[in-house]
Amino acid sequence: MAEVEKHNKTDDCWLVIGNDDTGGPKVYDVTTYLDDHPGGGEVMLDVGGQDADEFFEDIGHSNDAREELKKHIVGVLKLSPEEIEKRRLKAEKSAAGGGGGGMGVIAVVVAVAAAGYYYYKKNVEQA
Repeated sequence: MAEVEKHNKTDDCWLVIGNDDTGGPKVYDVTTYLDDHPGGGEVMLDVGGQDADEFFEDIGHSNDAREELKKHIVGVLKLSPEEIEKRRLKAEKSAAGGGGGGMGVIAVVVAVAAAGYYYYKKNVEQA
């Protein structure tokens, strides 16, 4: 990862994308794609020189985006035993703690909808 971290500028931008489910982490040189990225180059520069896999997967990229990514591959990321263990622990933590955040958002939306309905009913009945 130390080599990848050096590549985090507009004229030299690498990303690490991939995990055990997708064939392992790979390094991509996206420098020439920054201007063409539909979300803008800044999005990729924000994670330039870093492991951007979680960010990439959370966005829900299309198959076309994944095909485009293949054009920019540098190679497979070589990890030390310590880095492998760190990634494994991070994946376990994500798997154990994932999925709960969405329920909080749903609860807020339901509460706002209920308050709006109550306000509407109260004002309509008074009119």
